[in-house]
Amino acid sequence: MNKINGYTEEEATGLIEYIYTGKNMGKTLSYLFETYGKEHSRAKGSVRNYYYALLKSRGDERVGRLLDGKNLTAGDIRPFTESETDELLKAILAEKSKGYSVRRAIINLANGDERLMLRMQNKYRNLLKKQPERVAQAARDAGYPEEKTFLQRKLEREIDALYARLAGNLRKENEMLRAELEKLRKEREE
Repeated sequence: MNKINGYTEEEATGLIEYIYTGKNMGKTLSYLFETYGKEHSRAKGSVRNYYYALLKSRGDERVGRLLDGKNLTAGDIRPFTESETDELLKAILAEKSKGYSVRRAIINLANGDERLMLRMQNKYRNLLKKQPERVAQAARDAGYPEEKTFLQRKLEREIDALYARLAGNLRKENEMLRAELEKLRKEREE
């Protein structure tokens, strides 16, 4: 069985036809990835990644034949530069210092541009997870409270859950002790 980047040729052809037809009907790529994934028991992200891998392998003769005449393209991925990343961090932290959530801060900064919002959100999440020290340094430099790391937030949630369980248990124990005390009082009065 011939495979192209992990899919059979039949699967690759089916995906390309599905995307081509859907795009001509005005459907978004995101929608097409999701619906194709559901129909074929694949994750949306997996379908998206495969599609872009196919587009990048146009040099492969088989892929070239699949894509011939379809005019399917992918925009260039434009990573944030270091200075853009620094500016993004400063801007998000400034908005957060006004009391906005990260999501609202990004919406404010992107002025309704959904692609930019998604790009900024992904970059910020990536920074929080992979470069928490950079985010903390940017907050210190700007005089804002430091962002908590992913692990700090997870630990706080676990501690809060533990307190809630302990408080629940103590409440139950208190109720049992009150009931026992009341029972002893009644016995003493009799």
